[in-house]
Amino acid sequence: MLEKLREHIKKIVPLTDEEFAFVRAHFTIEKYKKREFLIQHGERVKYSYFVVSGLIMLVYDDDSGRQHIVSFAMEDWWESDFLAYFNQTKATMSLQCLEDTAVLCLSLEDYEKLCAGLPKMTYFFLKKANGGHIGSQQRILSFLTSNAKERYEQLLTRYPSLFQRVPKTLLAAYLGVSRETLSRLWRPS
Repeated sequence: MLEKLREHIKKIVPLTDEEFAFVRAHFTIEKYKKREFLIQHGERVKYSYFVVSGLIMLVYDDDSGRQHIVSFAMEDWWESDFLAYFNQTKATMSLQCLEDTAVLCLSLEDYEKLCAGLPKMTYFFLKKANGGHIGSQQRILSFLTSNAKERYEQLLTRYPSLFQRVPKTLLAAYLGVSRETLSRLWRPS
């Protein structure tokens, strides 16, 4: 599992064996079953998660009880309720497994020690954060400027594997369309 993390980091910054041993010491390994929560709304957020295997979704429940799917995260992705993680506040979102999932967990304290002790990891996390920010902006722009068919096509182009791994009901919610609309747009491969 830790070798997947090393490969992931290596795409952005090279690490010596000694440096990776330092990185590795800051992570813990956890495994979750399908439907289990890594984070629940209202709880303190202890970790940022690197997905080694499996699939998770980040969900926001509004005051009326309606669920909004913020994101899906699969292998080689990072996820958390980052507002609560970095501010050490209670979660405003929930993070739930859609499949049996293995993650590497990084506490905020270990994140800070890692960045202070190995500056190239600060650069690594900056690149990951920038990529996440760009992805969020693209999703917002998609909702502002694209119709349902265009949003569907964009998601299919960017993340085709989601269509085999995520139930249609959840994909429809993520795209902001009804299940029936998604069925009309659906083009199984």
